[in-house]
Amino acid sequence: MSIAVRLTEVRGRIAAAARSAGRDPSSVRLVAVSKTFPTRAIAEAYAAGQRDFGENRVQEALQKISASTDLEIRWHLLGHLQTNKARKAGPAFAVIQSVDSVELIEKLEAAAAEAGRSPELLIQVDLAGEATKHGAPPAEVPRLFQAAAACRAARVVGLMTLPPVPDTPEDSRRWFRQLRGLRDGWLSSGVPAAMLRELSMGMSGDFEVAVQEGATMVRVGTAIFGSRNG
Repeated sequence: MSIAVRLTEVRGRIAAAARSAGRDPSSVRLVAVSKTFPTRAIAEAYAAGQRDFGENRVQEALQKISASTDLEIRWHLLGHLQTNKARKAGPAFAVIQSVDSVELIEKLEAAAAEAGRSPELLIQVDLAGEATKHGAPPAEVPRLFQAAAACRAARVVGLMTLPPVPDTPEDSRRWFRQLRGLRDGWLSSGVPAAMLRELSMGMSGDFEVAVQEGATMVRVGTAIFGSRNG
C-alpha cells in the first residue's frame, strides 16, 4: 500500500475509535513518526494532507527540517532530549514531547526566548519505571509544572507517556487510563488547564485504545510508513 492509502486507513481507525468513545474525531491529532524514513516519504505523506511529523533524534530531525523548508510542517521531537542539545532543539520544533526535568524546561525556555520562538512542551511521565525509558516519575511532575509557570516563551501544554510495548493493544489501556487519571488529579489540585490540555499516548500498535482513553495526540509510524530499517 502507498503512504497515502495507509494514512487514509489510520485516519479512519482514529475516527472510528473516537466515535466509539463518544468523542469528536477532530479532537485527536495524528503525528506521523518519520524517524529513519527519508524526506521523500515525508513529502508523500505531506501531499496526502499530513502536517504533523515526529522525529526521535535532534540531528536527524534538523537535517530533515532543513530539507523540507518548502513544506509547512509542524515538527515534533519525540525522543529523549539531553539538556546540552536544548539550545538547538528549542527553536527548531513546534512541539517537544519528551520534557522530563526542571533543568530541561529552563534551558528550553532560554533557547526559545533567545530565538523568539514559542514551542509547546509536553511532560513525559514515566509510569512503568522501565530502565530503558526516560520520563519524570509522577511524584516529580508537580515540580515541572512550577518551573513551567515561570516560562514566557516555551509553554507546557500537556503530558506524554511511553508505556511498555504491549503484546495486545488492550495491554496498554491501564497505562493510558493511569495518565488520564493523573491529568484529572492535577487539574483538581489547581494546575492550570492550559498546561494539561494535551495527552499524547498511543502508537501504531495501540493508538485506537489510546483514543478511547482520551488521547489528543497519537504517534503513528509503521502503520503509515511501513517497516523500519533502523
